[in-house]
Parts: sequence; C-alpha cells; structure tokens
Amino acid sequence: MNPSELKDFLDEKVLQYNTLDFIESDPVQIPHLFSQKEDIEIAGFLSATIAWGNRKMIIKNSHRMMGLMGNAPYDFVMSHTENDLEQLELFVHRTFNGQDFASFIRSLQHVYANHGGLEVVFSKHQETHSMQKSIHEFKKIFFEIPHPHRTQKHISDPLNNSAAKRINMYLRWMIRQDNKGVDLGIWKSISPASLSCPLDVHSGNVARKLGLLTRKQNDGKALSELDTNLRKLDGIDPVKYDFALFGLGVFEGF
Repeated sequence: MNPSELKDFLDEKVLQYNTLDFIESDPVQIPHLFSQKEDIEIAGFLSATIAWGNRKMIIKNSHRMMGLMGNAPYDFVMSHTENDLEQLELFVHRTFNGQDFASFIRSLQHVYANHGGLEVVFSKHQETHSMQKSIHEFKKIFFEIPHPHRTQKHISDPLNNSAAKRINMYLRWMIRQDNKGVDLGIWKSISPASLSCPLDVHSGNVARKLGLLTRKQNDGKALSELDTNLRKLDGIDPVKYDFALFGLGVFEGF
C-alpha cells in the first residue's frame, strides 16, 4: 500500500473499532463506571497499571480493586486509614500485589494532597510531540515518598527506553477527545497531539506488517519510530490508530 492507501485503510479500521462496543472487552470500561473527575482518573490509573495478561482477568481484578475501595476511589485515596490498607493485602494480579496496591494508594494521596492531582502533574512537563519526559517526572513524584522498592517496577520510565505501554494507554483514555464515547478526554490541559501509541505485542506486530515499524523490539526506540509514522498519518490525533492496530491484531489476527 502507498501512504494514501495505508491511511485510508487505517482510518477505516479506526471507525470500525473506535465504538462503544469496544468498551465491553477492554479495561477502559473501569473509569467509565464513574462520573466525578478524580474517581475517573484514579480508577483509570489503577486499572491501566494492571493491564497486562488476560484481558478478562484484567477487567475482573480491576473491578475487584474498585470494590476494595468501596467503589469510591478518590474518597478512599484521600481518607483511608492504615486498617483500610490492610484490607488490600490479599489482592494480587500477576506481580502486582497487595503491598503494591497499598503503596499506590499512599502515593496517589501524596499526588492529590501535595501536587494538585494527576492531571496537574502530567501536564507540567509535557512537550509538543511527546509525553515521555512527563511520564518520567511523574514517576519521580509518585515515588518520592517512602515505598517498597519492588513497587517501582509497576510504572515504566520511557527515558529508560521503555515503551511504557500501560501508562501511554492511560494517557490516551484521559486526554484523547474521540467523540465516540470510548476515550474519556477529561484532561483539557494536554493536547492529544502529544500522545504516544500504547505499543504492545499486537500493535507492534501489525505495525511491522504495515511498514510503520522496522525495529524488532517493542521498546522506547520502537515507540518513537511508530509515533513518527503515525503523526504523518494524523498529526492532530495520532493515537486514534491504536484502535486500528489493536483491532487488526487482536480481533482479526492480521
């Protein structure tokens, strides 16, 4: 396919997959449970954090996380007691355990109480065509209070050549204005043009088959290459193509 045909093909796939039906089988459904801004962004952050492995299990465990917080994430973050955190100890999703969960609650409280909240922290270091420095700075703030060393691995650092798939997916949910009801678009201080595609096995393999990616590893350098090529297709809303790449990979076995 030439560039024009490729764009037409992918635009068509975006329309096919960027629909409300997508929500049913995706963890983006978790922040959709809430209406208050802080509840949406905390629910999204926690569910994106555990978004690896079997999708049904991700969704099941994300619902369990919300239940352990009384289905009031912001209130739980801001007013929890140590006894409340002890109730989280039995939670586990892959390598994310109750100790990590409790640590994340403490760090989120720190972010809201001392740094103005998640949107403020992420918007502070945004660059014109990149959120990578912003993610790096966010991780520093998130872990500037005492925490178990093991917990740091659950937030990737793109400046260490990570594709940071889960946190880029989270930012897509919060920032992208899709008018289709999938991405929530509640953060108005960051442009969707700055977003990066959540790069994983599925989107990476499809991108290689379509000539959008040549690098073999799904790392930070690959993400930069993919972002560059997606911005050529749409510089205003480049990560809309995540729906096309993911849909082609997961639903069509492209």
